[in-house]
Amino acid sequence: MTSHVAVIYGGLSAEREVSLVTGRGFVRALEEMNYRVSAIDMGRDLAQILAELKPDVVLNALHGKFGEDGCVQGLLEIMGIPYTHSGPRASALSMHKPMAKTMMMAAGIPVPPGISASLDQAASRHLMVPPYVIKPACEGSSVGVHIVRPGDNRYPATLRDGWVHGDELVIEKFIPGRELTVGVIGDRALTVTDILAGTEFYDYESKYAEGGSQHILPAKIPQVVFDRAMQLAVQTHQTMGCRGVSRTDFRYDDSVEGVGGLYVLEINTQPGMTPTSLVPEQAAFCGMSFHELVRWMVEDASCAR
Repeated sequence: MTSHVAVIYGGLSAEREVSLVTGRGFVRALEEMNYRVSAIDMGRDLAQILAELKPDVVLNALHGKFGEDGCVQGLLEIMGIPYTHSGPRASALSMHKPMAKTMMMAAGIPVPPGISASLDQAASRHLMVPPYVIKPACEGSSVGVHIVRPGDNRYPATLRDGWVHGDELVIEKFIPGRELTVGVIGDRALTVTDILAGTEFYDYESKYAEGGSQHILPAKIPQVVFDRAMQLAVQTHQTMGCRGVSRTDFRYDDSVEGVGGLYVLEINTQPGMTPTSLVPEQAAFCGMSFHELVRWMVEDASCAR
């Protein structure tokens, strides 16, 4: 029986503030369930702190670089401490968008057409006919994402301005329509949420600001599309080698008949668990309270398999 849980949160990435909110929510829930909890704002002394604390389990509430990309997972593997979410390989592959897309395509999972490019290449000229999307290769929470539309004179010339997201980019065809998402717990899809963003797309502000988006669940879409999204979320989770909780995000062009307009954008191996987050909302819809979800995550924790 797990009794001592270390919650690691905060960290060093661009998603630090979101991670702090997620981590605090985990700490409250665990304390209310009478776990012994150690809250750790992750720094470069994490190994030393964990060696001193000797927790039974680490609940990883980090997002982005160092926490979601296999780095912390590798450290926990070396230390032999069971932890939540996916292992080093699945985390690294899922975080790296070009590699994740390659694996998904090989598995027959539909993804938007796109290419990889350097920052210099993407800033020098249009590498695709607008509209298209520019994404950092290794960021989450829509950090650094730009939509380039026909006639938009800002891009690509101003792309370098303030860019701090690395030299490797993904350029993808923009898929019009709706933003859908499906949470997976273990190998079970929860439901489909239709996200109505208050901004141009489901960006960082829409994800985490109160009132930034509306979540309609279950999504009011054709049953065949609903079922296909549920199936693809589980397939993506398994293809990438994920475990625990994940969330797969989709674009759905509802002007296309059948399932031909449904595309997987990415998989999140450590989806947000803030008050506005999607997975806790879907779990509650399926009858699982936030406390039950957290307990399941803790009891499911392990080293990579």
